[in-house]
Amino acid sequence: MDPLLTAAGDRLGAYHDRLARLVAVDSGSGQVDGLREAADLVQTWCLAAGLAVEREAVADPSGAPLGDVLIARRRGRGERRILLAGHLDTVFPPGTAANRPFRVQEGRAYGPGVSDDKGGLLAGLAAVEVLGALGREEYGELVLVCTPDEEIGSPGSRPLLRTLGAEADVALCLECARDNGDLVSARKGVADLEIVLRGRAAHAGIEPERGANALLAAARLTVALDALNGRWPGVTVNVGVLESGGRPNVVADRARMLVDLRAWRTGEYAAALAEIRRLVAEPIVAGVRGELSVHAPTPPWEPGPEGRWLTELAAKVGAGLGLPVSHTATGGCADANLLAEAGATVLDGLGPVGGDDHSPAEWLDLDSVVPRVALLAGLVDEVARR
Repeated sequence: MDPLLTAAGDRLGAYHDRLARLVAVDSGSGQVDGLREAADLVQTWCLAAGLAVEREAVADPSGAPLGDVLIARRRGRGERRILLAGHLDTVFPPGTAANRPFRVQEGRAYGPGVSDDKGGLLAGLAAVEVLGALGREEYGELVLVCTPDEEIGSPGSRPLLRTLGAEADVALCLECARDNGDLVSARKGVADLEIVLRGRAAHAGIEPERGANALLAAARLTVALDALNGRWPGVTVNVGVLESGGRPNVVADRARMLVDLRAWRTGEYAAALAEIRRLVAEPIVAGVRGELSVHAPTPPWEPGPEGRWLTELAAKVGAGLGLPVSHTATGGCADANLLAEAGATVLDGLGPVGGDDHSPAEWLDLDSVVPRVALLAGLVDEVARR
């Protein structure tokens, strides 16, 4: 058997135990106590593996705490700096870990965050341990970063991620592989848009002409935004939330819309955002004015020559392990987008195989853990030697 597979197999028991303990901690975005408890666990395991650990508290733009970024480092004998990136936060509310505890059934693990991204993060740590056990430390520095806010766009972690991305030669992201085993080689850019429409209230029966209906403006704007779908290849605009009005006999003086914008290409992303700004600024209904806020804008991660080299190298490593490796682009964004923007050569989906993320059915294929840890360790080793 290949030494990478043997060494990864030796770590499987520890991986299972760690996964059960980490999934048992509620660590939804913004649940600071749980996120710090999860970071404490990972810190303990990193220190035991011989990594030096730093912690930095981060907050959102309003100053609200989001938890700690954990950065674990291990020096090697070579020159290349390789970044492994995962996240501690989930999308689930407090109490989920108790209501839906970690379990294993028919070769799959279930529980909140088991695939996204606790299983992937622990695969990264296991790969570091595999390389250490085999003495394959030809990298200059191996850095494992664990963030507490990826699921909400990394508003607090962005400065650190951009610094780490700029310093890294290669960033290998630990989101789990797609449910068919694919790695991820490109991601759409995303912008979360908040539109507030301000009109003027009036009695709907006595003097409706004195009002300026923000709800009507929101309805017309919804139709206009939906018409942007298909204008640029791969650009999607979705009005997910529309709030307005309080009583049927009052002309609504305010409306609020939450909109999701996604695009494959940077130019199309910018063009769509500019058109949305124009639509919000123009008077859709007389007397109603609009305000647009863009939250956590994340640019597209577009494939390039270096990225293609990295996917080809992963396929070569996989072939040596008897593991077919393919890759795909996905519409969901992640910290990989930010690392690519910072200048790193990026490949994602390097955790074990998982699926049904963000749902009660979320699962992780435990049979995939050993080959995927071996693949990740082998890829780090190959990158370090080139």
